[in-house]
Amino acid sequence: MAIRVIVAGATGWTGGALVRAVIAADDMELVGAVARKAAGQDAGVAAGGKAIGVAISSSLEDALVKPCDVVVDYTKPNVVKQHALATIGRGVAFVVGTSGLTAQDYAEIDSAARAKGVGVFAAGNYSITATLLAKFSVMAAKYVSDVEVIDYAAAGKPDVPSGTGRELAERLSAVRRKSTAKPVSDLTGARETRGATIGEVQVHSVRMPGYVLSCEAVFGAPDERLVIRHDAGSSAEPYVSGTLLAIRKVRDKPGLRRGLDQLMD
Repeated sequence: MAIRVIVAGATGWTGGALVRAVIAADDMELVGAVARKAAGQDAGVAAGGKAIGVAISSSLEDALVKPCDVVVDYTKPNVVKQHALATIGRGVAFVVGTSGLTAQDYAEIDSAARAKGVGVFAAGNYSITATLLAKFSVMAAKYVSDVEVIDYAAAGKPDVPSGTGRELAERLSAVRRKSTAKPVSDLTGARETRGATIGEVQVHSVRMPGYVLSCEAVFGAPDERLVIRHDAGSSAEPYVSGTLLAIRKVRDKPGLRRGLDQLMD
């Protein structure tokens, strides 16, 4: 039986590409789409394809009237948590594509999902090469004590750091060795220039024209340095295959799972 999918943020940069991919997938059926400004339009046409007879809803609540197996959210940071909890409450699996959630947000989502026996999946970045950035960085952190994360994005990106940068910092925090850098609390001057502390890692966000999305882990050791970096292009296509994989796997296990490498491995 085909996986019945609702895409929230269906006319966005990634959401539109995902709608086209779900429509094209042999094992999936697009049963709903959410985009407030495009409400009433055919989801296939709005995504740049042919009409499929599925009207875009103005809210996720309206879209969830139809039977559904998985909701994928590519909306905005200020609504994704609400969408996740509402979807879980209906016993439907949820894939988080939107960045901006904190560790506390994810803990709350995980608790709700476990209570309902529902699967939830999240990744800071659904591209394969961004996943390898995280995987290789975690490997390096076991051997090199000092690491910081630099997160680059376009001037208009509202959330800091990006989901890629936040997830990377949290994963590095779980495996890194003690830093040799002077603690931020012991510094003088403008301590904010040392970035934000996420877990046990300093993260610095750059927002300016000329960037789409880039993230790097910078490792330092005496007389040497290692930089592991991911750069995104202007297309949303790199994120689609990873999201499709998450749709296929999210119902395999109740509770929250994070990091695309869990599904790749």
